[in-house]
Amino acid sequence: MNRQEHKIPGLPEPISHYTDVVTYGGLAYLSGFIALDAQGRVVGGDDAAAQTRFVLHQIGAALSAVGSSPEHVLRMNVYLTDIADRASINPPRQEFFGETRPASTLVEVAALVVPQCRVEIEVVAAVPEQGAGIRA
Repeated sequence: MNRQEHKIPGLPEPISHYTDVVTYGGLAYLSGFIALDAQGRVVGGDDAAAQTRFVLHQIGAALSAVGSSPEHVLRMNVYLTDIADRASINPPRQEFFGETRPASTLVEVAALVVPQCRVEIEVVAAVPEQGAGIRA
Protein backbone atom coordinates (compact mmCIF):
# COMPACT_ATOMS: atom_id res chain seq x y z
CA MET A 1 0.00 0.00 0.00
CA ASN A 2 1.17 3.44 -0.90
CA ARG A 3 0.11 6.63 0.89
CA GLN A 4 -0.21 9.54 -1.56
CA GLU A 5 -1.06 13.19 -1.01
CA HIS A 6 -3.03 14.96 -3.75
CA LYS A 7 -3.40 18.69 -4.39
CA ILE A 8 -6.35 18.96 -6.77
CA PRO A 9 -5.96 21.50 -9.62
CA GLY A 10 -8.59 24.26 -9.57
CA LEU A 11 -9.21 24.11 -5.82
CA PRO A 12 -8.10 26.90 -3.49
CA GLU A 13 -4.80 26.62 -1.70
CA PRO A 14 -5.13 24.92 1.69
CA ILE A 15 -5.60 27.42 4.51
CA SER A 16 -3.36 25.45 6.87
CA HIS A 17 -0.96 22.49 6.84
CA TYR A 18 -2.99 19.87 4.93
CA THR A 19 -3.68 18.57 1.44
CA ASP A 20 -6.94 18.14 -0.46
CA VAL A 21 -6.93 14.33 -0.56
CA VAL A 22 -4.87 11.49 0.86
CA THR A 23 -5.22 8.06 -0.74
CA TYR A 24 -4.15 4.89 0.99
CA GLY A 25 -5.14 1.26 0.79
CA GLY A 26 -7.88 1.75 -1.79
CA LEU A 27 -9.48 4.65 0.11
CA ALA A 28 -9.57 8.40 -0.48
CA TYR A 29 -9.74 10.69 2.55
CA LEU A 30 -10.95 14.15 1.53
CA SER A 31 -10.24 17.14 3.75
CA GLY A 32 -13.17 19.34 4.71
CA PHE A 33 -14.34 21.36 1.71
CA ILE A 34 -15.94 24.80 2.08
CA ALA A 35 -17.46 27.03 -0.59
CA LEU A 36 -14.28 28.77 -1.77
CA ASP A 37 -13.35 29.14 -5.43
CA ALA A 38 -9.77 28.81 -6.73
CA GLN A 39 -9.10 32.46 -5.80
CA GLY A 40 -10.32 31.94 -2.24
CA ARG A 41 -13.64 33.79 -2.67
CA VAL A 42 -16.82 32.52 -1.00
CA VAL A 43 -19.31 31.08 -3.50
CA GLY A 44 -23.06 30.98 -2.89
CA GLY A 45 -23.41 34.08 -0.75
CA ASP A 46 -25.30 33.41 2.47
CA ASP A 47 -27.26 30.51 0.93
CA ALA A 48 -26.42 27.17 2.56
CA ALA A 49 -27.94 25.17 -0.32
CA ALA A 50 -25.91 27.09 -2.94
CA GLN A 51 -22.76 26.65 -0.87
CA THR A 52 -23.50 22.93 -0.50
CA ARG A 53 -23.99 22.53 -4.27
CA PHE A 54 -20.62 24.20 -4.88
CA VAL A 55 -18.86 22.12 -2.22
CA LEU A 56 -20.29 18.90 -3.66
CA HIS A 57 -19.14 19.97 -7.12
CA GLN A 58 -15.61 20.39 -5.72
CA ILE A 59 -15.83 17.04 -3.95
CA GLY A 60 -16.93 15.42 -7.21
CA ALA A 61 -13.90 16.91 -8.99
CA ALA A 62 -11.56 15.71 -6.23
CA LEU A 63 -13.03 12.21 -6.29
CA SER A 64 -12.69 12.04 -10.07
CA ALA A 65 -9.09 13.24 -9.89
CA VAL A 66 -8.12 10.26 -7.71
CA GLY A 67 -10.17 7.64 -9.57
CA SER A 68 -13.33 7.63 -7.47
CA SER A 69 -16.86 9.03 -7.75
CA PRO A 70 -19.93 9.90 -5.63
CA GLU A 71 -21.25 6.32 -5.70
CA HIS A 72 -18.03 5.20 -4.00
CA VAL A 73 -18.40 7.58 -1.02
CA LEU A 74 -18.55 5.50 2.14
CA ARG A 75 -18.77 8.20 4.81
CA MET A 76 -19.68 11.87 4.87
CA ASN A 77 -19.34 14.38 7.71
CA VAL A 78 -21.29 17.63 7.34
CA TYR A 79 -20.69 20.65 9.54
CA LEU A 80 -23.31 23.44 9.55
CA THR A 81 -23.12 26.77 11.33
CA ASP A 82 -26.94 26.68 11.63
CA ILE A 83 -28.69 23.33 12.09
CA ALA A 84 -31.83 24.90 10.62
CA ASP A 85 -30.07 24.66 7.21
CA ARG A 86 -30.35 20.86 7.33
CA ALA A 87 -33.51 20.71 5.21
CA SER A 88 -32.15 23.09 2.56
CA ILE A 89 -28.94 21.11 2.02
CA ASN A 90 -30.72 17.80 1.45
CA PRO A 91 -31.76 18.49 -2.20
CA PRO A 92 -28.14 19.19 -3.29
CA ARG A 93 -27.03 16.03 -1.47
CA GLN A 94 -29.71 13.98 -3.23
CA GLU A 95 -28.72 15.47 -6.60
CA PHE A 96 -25.07 14.61 -5.99
CA PHE A 97 -25.56 11.07 -4.71
CA GLY A 98 -28.66 9.96 -6.60
CA GLU A 99 -29.66 6.55 -5.25
CA THR A 100 -26.38 6.12 -3.31
CA ARG A 101 -26.59 6.73 0.42
CA PRO A 102 -23.28 7.04 2.28
CA ALA A 103 -23.01 6.78 6.04
CA SER A 104 -23.33 10.34 7.30
CA THR A 105 -22.98 12.56 10.35
CA LEU A 106 -24.30 16.13 10.54
CA VAL A 107 -23.15 18.47 13.30
CA GLU A 108 -23.82 22.11 14.11
CA VAL A 109 -20.65 24.08 14.83
CA ALA A 110 -20.11 27.57 16.20
CA ALA A 111 -18.03 28.70 13.21
CA LEU A 112 -15.98 27.55 10.24
CA VAL A 113 -12.48 28.72 9.29
CA VAL A 114 -13.99 31.27 6.85
CA PRO A 115 -16.79 33.08 8.73
CA GLN A 116 -19.00 33.57 5.63
CA CYS A 117 -19.12 29.82 4.99
CA ARG A 118 -22.15 27.98 6.35
CA VAL A 119 -21.23 24.39 5.48
CA GLU A 120 -18.14 22.19 5.42
CA ILE A 121 -18.15 18.62 4.12
CA GLU A 122 -15.53 15.88 4.35
CA VAL A 123 -15.79 12.38 2.88
CA VAL A 124 -14.08 9.01 2.77
CA ALA A 125 -14.49 7.10 -0.48
CA ALA A 126 -13.35 3.85 -2.02
CA VAL A 127 -10.94 4.15 -4.94
CA PRO A 128 -11.79 1.25 -7.25
CA GLU A 129 -8.60 1.66 -9.29
CA GLN A 130 -5.69 0.79 -7.01
CA GLY A 131 -2.74 3.14 -7.31
CA ALA A 132 -4.91 5.93 -8.75
CA GLY A 133 -3.27 9.29 -9.12
CA ILE A 134 -4.24 12.72 -10.35
CA ARG A 135 -5.94 12.51 -13.71
CA ALA A 136 -5.26 15.11 -16.36
